[in-house]
Amino acid sequence: MTLEALLNERGPIKKIGVIGMGYVGIPAAALFADSKKFDHVYGFQRASPSSGYKIAMLNKGESPLRGEEPGLEELLKKVVGTKKFACTADFSKITEMDAVTLSIQTPFKNKDDLIPDFSALNEGIRSVGKYLKPGMLIVLESTITPGTTAGPARTMLEEESGLVAGVDFALAHAPERVMVGRLLRNIREHDRIVGGIDAASTARATELYSPVLTLGKVIPMSATAAEVTKTAENTFRDLQIAAANELALYCEAMGVNFYDVRAGVDSLKGEGITRAMLWPGAGVGGHCLTKDTYHLERGVQQLGKDQLDYPAGERSLFVLARTINDFMPQHMVRLTLDGLARAGTPVKGAKIALLGWAFLANSDDTRNTPSEPYRDEMFAAGATVAVHDPFVAHAPGVTLTSSLEDTIRGADAVVIFAGHHQYRSLDVLRIKSLTGKKHPVIVDGRNLIEPDAWIGAGFIYKGIGRGDKNSHPVRE
Repeated sequence: MTLEALLNERGPIKKIGVIGMGYVGIPAAALFADSKKFDHVYGFQRASPSSGYKIAMLNKGESPLRGEEPGLEELLKKVVGTKKFACTADFSKITEMDAVTLSIQTPFKNKDDLIPDFSALNEGIRSVGKYLKPGMLIVLESTITPGTTAGPARTMLEEESGLVAGVDFALAHAPERVMVGRLLRNIREHDRIVGGIDAASTARATELYSPVLTLGKVIPMSATAAEVTKTAENTFRDLQIAAANELALYCEAMGVNFYDVRAGVDSLKGEGITRAMLWPGAGVGGHCLTKDTYHLERGVQQLGKDQLDYPAGERSLFVLARTINDFMPQHMVRLTLDGLARAGTPVKGAKIALLGWAFLANSDDTRNTPSEPYRDEMFAAGATVAVHDPFVAHAPGVTLTSSLEDTIRGADAVVIFAGHHQYRSLDVLRIKSLTGKKHPVIVDGRNLIEPDAWIGAGFIYKGIGRGDKNSHPVRE
């Protein structure tokens, strides 16, 4: 019997398992459960000391994500109330599923060796293989090195189950394309890349995702092409951010305002003209952009070995972009040190008020936050650092000050790392009073404040891309 015939015999997808209850798995599970096409959805979550608490929360219809996620908690309450969704640590229930998706992080332990840490993903894949039954669909949603779905993932599933992919079960890659802060909207409205290891797998995965799409449509391709698509789109965005960051550094060096330049460049419009420019900032964080370049680089080294035609001895443009973005927290250190020097304040013993531990505005997502390397460098220079973030309650190895006023009180420098809306309305005179300094330093890493108001109040101002203001006369 062919796989297509086996899937037809099994019938439509009715029961879905989602492995990994994080920023991707939770909204995906809720949307599957809300669809009339599906009968029941299980969210699979290990009962570990670090994340086992999510099980009870989700089964009460509560979201464990603290950032602003419009509609998510309401949808969770709805699907729990209708008994269409439940979270469990019992992975044996996978045997009851028609389709299982895996949304598990795939970081790099060491970016220099291009070897990803697939340990958590591999554990999830083997757990699925252990309970895999004929006619099931398995979909990897995690961002992975090109070649993983049809290679190692397929091998592990077959080893654990004794079944054959493309004959006994369907296997596909359908990468997530979401941004924290708009998870539900992104899943519904973005086109869905779906790549199966064969036509029957692609068709079955299309059946799974189509019911949750509103504006978005399915774009079918091969599994490896889907893997390249995901890694490439994030690599390209990282490249665009790096271009903005490098231009901002140039503008600082030449004494001009990056934002004037950006507005001028963006004003050129017309048929066939694309000059849109992204924004510079204190650094790039998150789970995706900080690593997906390395997945793409590893993919071409493995799948395109001895085939890649590229300028001899030249560094990858994509990896160079990654290096520029990784440099921006170090540049924030430079701006801070320059500001303290202008104020006549020694860095040793200086108090830094660091505003924002999350990497993204109005989010609690702290993964690979650029605030961390900045804090570490300031510690190494002898400063003390008080951290505030209105969305982050706890972070490993970080002491968070819940009160913004307490964070700023007595600070020699106030440094803005996250674009949270609370930081867009800081009262300059109140902040000046809390610092108790004649010339406190303000470093704006997200272009949130108007420099002249702060300079007029006696602050030493430093900002990313603000070459027109970074050497301003100090107002006595």
